[in-house]
Amino acid sequence: MNLLRNKTLKVITVLAVVFGVSSCATPHKKSVEKEIKQPNIIYILADDAGWGDFSCYGQEKFSTPNIDALAESGIRFTDHYAGSSVCAPSRSALLTGQHTGHTPIRGNKEVLPEGQVPIPGDTYSLPKMLKNEGYVTGMFGKWGLGYPQSEGAPNAQGFDEFYGYNCQRLAHTYYPLYLRHNGTKVPLSANADGHMTYTHDMIHEQALSFIDQNKEKPFFLYLPYTIPHAEMVVPQDSIFQKFKEKYPQGKPFVSKANHDPSLSHEDRFYKGVYGDQEYPRAAFATMMHYLDNAVGDVMQKVKEHGLEENTIIIFSSDNGPHKEGGADPYYFNSFGPFKGVKRDLYEGGIRVPMIVSWPKTIAEKTVSDHPSAFWDVLPTVADIVGVEITADKKIDGISFLPTLLGETKNQKEHDYLYWEFHEKGGRRAVRMGDWKAVQYNLKKKKKIEIYDLSKDPSESNNLAKQHPELVKKAQKIFDEARTSSKEFPFQAENI
Repeated sequence: MNLLRNKTLKVITVLAVVFGVSSCATPHKKSVEKEIKQPNIIYILADDAGWGDFSCYGQEKFSTPNIDALAESGIRFTDHYAGSSVCAPSRSALLTGQHTGHTPIRGNKEVLPEGQVPIPGDTYSLPKMLKNEGYVTGMFGKWGLGYPQSEGAPNAQGFDEFYGYNCQRLAHTYYPLYLRHNGTKVPLSANADGHMTYTHDMIHEQALSFIDQNKEKPFFLYLPYTIPHAEMVVPQDSIFQKFKEKYPQGKPFVSKANHDPSLSHEDRFYKGVYGDQEYPRAAFATMMHYLDNAVGDVMQKVKEHGLEENTIIIFSSDNGPHKEGGADPYYFNSFGPFKGVKRDLYEGGIRVPMIVSWPKTIAEKTVSDHPSAFWDVLPTVADIVGVEITADKKIDGISFLPTLLGETKNQKEHDYLYWEFHEKGGRRAVRMGDWKAVQYNLKKKKKIEIYDLSKDPSESNNLAKQHPELVKKAQKIFDEARTSSKEFPFQAENI
């Protein structure tokens, strides 16, 4: 066995590890110690699945039994938030431990013909941190943080192995012309003439193989699956047929670009055109079935190798539910009890599921309402593996390890959680305890809205007039919570 696997660590839960505006830069302080082996870490990220898209979070039109079982085996968070309400900045926040006022990638910004604006090469990130601690690091799925061969490509950002889509635009199709393996194209010639090679299956099999190959070593497996994002196209199998018969027919989705004779198949691929779908509701439920099966396969693979007690599995989604390609979040109540979908900074656009399983370390069947966000994941993992995060890293996150271990009395709380969104005239939001401030269309100088989430989770009753002091507090946070970005200028800077 690898010697590092037998290494024993003292996991030190922090009382305060937040740097920047949201709190003072303070050193780590012990609150609890627990002797554990250096654990494997698996982080599974769904693409555009809403808070309400899982039966353990209230979904009633289909079930997710494997994800429910994962929740039963550990802790289910009710107040967890994505890094942003769209893909790239949300993933940047996850990997850097910084919210969208500080993280390098603050919006979806394309590079043609393939890729997005790269995260800088010197960025401190979760995979780099773990690789430095002796972990084998693998990423299988959708990247979106740097075009191939750039300083932001997965292999340049700490991943030993990458297989999947470098570009989130090309990931619009499940039947692409190629994927990438460590930057090299993997041609899928059968897809040139139709829907033959379904890439979710390929990516998933590569991820399971990574576990097989690294079972004797500590590993970090990042699994940003493309499901259930548009396009709403799935194999014509018995699962799809079952859901076609189960749901009333919704509005079929037809893309004009798919029927434009001036565009070749290759043109449509590089433009990220969504495929047609006559039964989008059935396709969505089928995707969720595939996602649930994938989570079950990962759990089974870990158990097969006897690794379950030394493996942390985290499951979440990168933002709220989308409505592209014919998706119908309103029919499925994908946003749960909240308001908003993808691109919104209301709760439905950013509050997402998070489940953490770590048998014999995290108590089973636990539910937590501790407010947390993507930028908390890096400092939490740092706590687990015994890494001290110094002030120069400028991390916004707070470790939620005390909550995982049941030491809630030692759990540090955020002063606030902050988001900014650079589309639709500019949007920003801040959660301050039970209070939430939202401001839309900064270009038109819309007023700040105030909501009491403890009584009004659907953000239906704007209390800004009753609480001018909270409007003032929110404005102060908006003014101070961010740094300027040359690559991602924000509308607020022009107000």
